[in-house]
Amino acid sequence: MTETATSPSTRSRPAPDPALSGTGLFTVLLAAALPLVDFFIVNVALPTIGRDLHAGESLLELVVSGYGLSYAVLLVLGGRLGDLFGRRRLFLAGMAAFGVTSLACGLAPGAWSLVAARVAQGAASAAMLPQVLATIQAATAGPRRAKAMGLYGATAGLSMVAGQILGGVLVGADLWGTGWRLVFLVNVPVVLLGLALAARTVPETRSQAPEPVDVPGTLLLAVALLTLLAPLTEGRAAGWPLWTWLSLAAFPPAAAAFYLTERRADREGRTPLVPPSLFATESFRRGLVMIVPFSVGFSGFMFVMAIALQQGAGLGPVPAGLALAPLAVAFFFTSLAGPRLVARYGTRVIGAGAVLQAAGLALIGLAAWGYWPDLGVVTLLPGGVVAGVGQALQLPVIYRVVLSEVPAGRAGVGSGVMSTTQQASLALGAAALGTLFLSLAPRTGMRDALLLTLAAQLIGVTLTATLSLRLRRPLS
Repeated sequence: MTETATSPSTRSRPAPDPALSGTGLFTVLLAAALPLVDFFIVNVALPTIGRDLHAGESLLELVVSGYGLSYAVLLVLGGRLGDLFGRRRLFLAGMAAFGVTSLACGLAPGAWSLVAARVAQGAASAAMLPQVLATIQAATAGPRRAKAMGLYGATAGLSMVAGQILGGVLVGADLWGTGWRLVFLVNVPVVLLGLALAARTVPETRSQAPEPVDVPGTLLLAVALLTLLAPLTEGRAAGWPLWTWLSLAAFPPAAAAFYLTERRADREGRTPLVPPSLFATESFRRGLVMIVPFSVGFSGFMFVMAIALQQGAGLGPVPAGLALAPLAVAFFFTSLAGPRLVARYGTRVIGAGAVLQAAGLALIGLAAWGYWPDLGVVTLLPGGVVAGVGQALQLPVIYRVVLSEVPAGRAGVGSGVMSTTQQASLALGAAALGTLFLSLAPRTGMRDALLLTLAAQLIGVTLTATLSLRLRRPLS
């Protein structure tokens, strides 16, 4: 007699997570683009915002850093909440909140209300973004996951460049007299489209053994990140007052307290916010280390180029944004070939990309040296194309390295840690290289300050290439 009833052991086995369809993948990638676009989109809009809202430099810095700080501080918590309550649920809530806060930014009557809306927008991004990577990790497998991760990396890199280009175009277009407000209002219809698609195409996934929120770890991580990032992002504009130095001095003990608290929680059988066992995974640990120099250099480059092209070369928002279009186009098309190159050459693609990125930065430096201040799309074309190709060969592959061995049940916290590392590095890059550039410019001139900043970025590119040599060649 054939047994048709389900055995108890079968009933107790957790059901596999549903697959992510092509439309579902498009939807989560659309959502992944929004926070990164909004981190960079204001770079070229800040002068217009300052004039319209009568805001000084330090207040304008808060428009950028307020978003970045809340985003970075809450990313790991957002990943944990997705694992706990369901990633689709957090994804939809985060996307809806992103749309509402974008509307609040676009309608802000004053500078402080804009800062408050940007802080809330960063928090919404932190709820939404970790669910993207966690959903991909949990609802895809094998070659399909490799392709999805490659597309995620391509989307992330392209978004960071496209944000600056889009910001220049929207500010310059001044549709219906909206000026800078359109850089935020444009998110609203995109969010409405994303919500309509997500409701039908994004599957619900969650950890089979959800872990409760680690309140002490969450608070200590927030303190550690704030004591580091707040003074670095606000210090220069505020004139480096006493609080910035006290905050930086508080960072090492805050970071040590976070580490010790997490290690003790792990040893006592409780669930830490960032499980130390994740860092025991070689690919996760080494991939995270590589994200830092890449992201620092990327965001610093974008920030410095926005200032140099507008204030130094005298370009308007639209030409300044379009000057980076060759980099974006090269990044996009190269990223499409990324999965095939990785399948053939493995992690050696990262080192090759770093070499090409260094060559591209050198070509941009030569263009600035020979044509300053007549910079634009034509003079920056060779360097932008080569640098874009190099960056596209690195970022998507680094993402795959980080998450390649993270268990599906910890996909949320793993993606949250990775996104936090990237976001903190983006903020550090804009602060560190931006401070270097703005400190040098009054003494050396804009051109030489740009050249010296590009040389500093080359150090980070060299570090990425060196670190890539320690990776295993094949990549699952």
